[in-house]
Amino acid sequence: MGTGGLIVTGAAALLPGAEAPPLTTPRDAAREAADRELAKSVYHQDDPSLFERGLERLWEWLDNLFEGAASVTPGGGVGLLAVALLVALAVAALWWRLGTPRRTATSTGLLFDDGPRSAADHRTAADAHAAAGRWTEAVQERMRALVRSLEERTLLDPRPGRTADEAAAEAAVSLPGHASDLRAAARTFDDVTYGGRGADADAYARLRTLDLTLERTKPLLTGPTA
Repeated sequence: MGTGGLIVTGAAALLPGAEAPPLTTPRDAAREAADRELAKSVYHQDDPSLFERGLERLWEWLDNLFEGAASVTPGGGVGLLAVALLVALAVAALWWRLGTPRRTATSTGLLFDDGPRSAADHRTAADAHAAAGRWTEAVQERMRALVRSLEERTLLDPRPGRTADEAAAEAAVSLPGHASDLRAAARTFDDVTYGGRGADADAYARLRTLDLTLERTKPLLTGPTA
């Protein structure tokens, strides 16, 4: 009966009215077919863009960073916010004091970068820049006017390639009472011309006052006594 039963069962599977056996697909082939189906664009029309995914990852990173910093900062999130505010204020104060950061200058610091002009020409240019609020250019031209004026009065020898520091040191020999002011003027010129700092109305006013004062100052022609 056991053998007959097997034969009958096998035969029944071959009869026209018998049910077809279920189809079986290998696991790897089924996974590949599913991947190909899910990769179709119809399933991804509402997916976030690459930029949106990147932005989401950024916010997640910032959130984790903030939580980590807050956990070790006294006062938690409020304390971290206070620290961040203090840092921002310090950076703003430095920016306001030093001006926009620039690349360190490699110039030799020459005072005159164009052809010879008179002191009056430089003063006219300086006043025009000051009237327009261009304080850096105004300071530069006023320092050039000051030095050119000393050359015109023969207190300095006209010499191409002179720096502001050299002019201040040489002028201090015949104008010893203004030596410190001359050094400060040369330093201001170098700062705004080669140091990347911005000038302001006060810096120009000090330089203008010094220029006019030196015009009325009697020089020490014999030089300082030993």
